[in-house]
Amino acid sequence: MNILLGQPFAASEKGKRKNNEDAVYPLPEVVSSEDSLFLVCDGVGGENKGEIASCLTCEMIPAFFRTFLIGEINSSFIQKSVQYVETCFDQYVTEHPEAIGMATTMAMLYVERGTVVIAHIGDSRVYQIREGHIIFQTEDHSLVNSWVKLGRITEEEARIHPQKNIILRAIQGKNHPTEVDVSFITDVKDGDIFFMCTDGVIESWRKKDLENLFAEPFSLEKIKDTLVEVCSENSRDNFSFYLIPVKNVQKKESLTENFLTFLYSFI
Repeated sequence: MNILLGQPFAASEKGKRKNNEDAVYPLPEVVSSEDSLFLVCDGVGGENKGEIASCLTCEMIPAFFRTFLIGEINSSFIQKSVQYVETCFDQYVTEHPEAIGMATTMAMLYVERGTVVIAHIGDSRVYQIREGHIIFQTEDHSLVNSWVKLGRITEEEARIHPQKNIILRAIQGKNHPTEVDVSFITDVKDGDIFFMCTDGVIESWRKKDLENLFAEPFSLEKIKDTLVEVCSENSRDNFSFYLIPVKNVQKKESLTENFLTFLYSFI
């Protein structure tokens, strides 16, 4: 099986904040359907620390992939890519002590043949949406989500809770190593949309509202514009996202089918 993407769309906006501590990869103005690696990061740390952390992650993860990825990807490789970023953070802080305390979330999507590999740290999310329904969603590494799992609050209460921004995992440095959650999605169909976003988007969109938006017969660009419009109006935080459409899922022909096709060519 081979997954072909359509044209992705992305946005990364400061919203009502003074500066944008989010970062995405590839940059929205250069992304194409040929890209296979996508990142959405939400930096934390105050001042410009978060901005540095998210930007470094969006620079170092692709560099690690380009340099070291040989053959099929696995969970261990992704964990090592995060450890590489942690080392880069330490090197940066050594040269710039004022950056101590910088950290970032990370949502990653990588397309490899017939599999979509999803990895995340913190509360930046990845959704798989099919015909207006969310069929897969990453699980936030956050305080409020731990309460949801315990049944103390609902998902909607977590979305607007005063402590919703407290995350339990983040990329920081080798002194604070973190674990990345990895999922391998093989149930992929034509027309599926993978939606990656920071918590600034979730602040403005309930799950049902997102499903309603993706159920509309809108172009992906229209969906992008609607997301930006609503987040600009309602989000107090930076907001960033990626929309990645599946154009076509090509199934590999069996040896028998190939042989029959070969014979048919002589008739």
